[in-house]
Amino acid sequence: MTDNSSAEGGTAVPTESGAAALGPAEIRALAARLGIRPTKRLGQNFLHDPNTARRIARLAGLRPGDVVLEVGPGLGSLTLALLPHPAAVVAVEVDPVLAAALPGTVAERAPALAGRLRVLTLDALRLRRADVPDAPSVVVANLPYNVGVPLLLRVLGEFPTLRGGLVMIQSEVVDRLAARPGGRDYGAPSAKLAWYADAWRVGPVPRAVFWPVPGVDSALLGLVTRPPPAGAVAAQAVFAVVDAAFAQRRKSLRAALAGWAGSPGAAEARLRAAGVDPGTRAERLGIGDFARIAATPGPGPGHAHVE
Repeated sequence: MTDNSSAEGGTAVPTESGAAALGPAEIRALAARLGIRPTKRLGQNFLHDPNTARRIARLAGLRPGDVVLEVGPGLGSLTLALLPHPAAVVAVEVDPVLAAALPGTVAERAPALAGRLRVLTLDALRLRRADVPDAPSVVVANLPYNVGVPLLLRVLGEFPTLRGGLVMIQSEVVDRLAARPGGRDYGAPSAKLAWYADAWRVGPVPRAVFWPVPGVDSALLGLVTRPPPAGAVAAQAVFAVVDAAFAQRRKSLRAALAGWAGSPGAAEARLRAAGVDPGTRAERLGIGDFARIAATPGPGPGHAHVE
């Protein structure tokens, strides 16, 4: 596929997909026109490789009726690659300059698809279900490194309509999120993500496809959502157990959960009630184990059931 576009204000010619891609020259020209300088504070590393953008859109497995939630669209490279595939893309951008510019970029480079885009100028860490009028079915995002994990958990917790997604984030974070119990990388982020979804490493993303070039490697994380463990308590009650257990991950659960349960003896009683060996460590437990512990009666944090 050939990308027919002009970097310096010429006419952008849509390809057969209906969208003219943004390459390195176009990204820099657009940023200069907007007065944008990428900032570490917002985790801004703009994707500027059309092939990578199309690869992500393809791997996301989008369907014609999907509503895609795109977090952090930036200058619009990935947005343009996504728009030909679903019914709609809801792009959430915290930078007001970028958010204001995105509809114009899409109107110029993909005029036939511009009606599929809705832009929300919001911090995705504060995103609520009521902010998105059309229930999203897939999340696709180039997540900022500094807040990627809490942002992903926030989105999955807020939108139960999601069936899955594909997100790009720091490579070592992908390894932690996709880790299984007993593995070296398994920890609190892995366990919490497992509450919402099955996750796996899809593949690496070269540093050179970003501007500016990041100092760390990136990778793609695939997601398929699933219901929480049967009969489970509310997510925050389970996550309180997860946090307590991994805060002292080298200790036995009897010791690590003493503060959460009220005492080592109370922790042991609740662990035995959940069918968990008090002498084991957090890294051996799956999310179902943590949910059973949270559901046991005792003086620890609340165990209200999922509605």
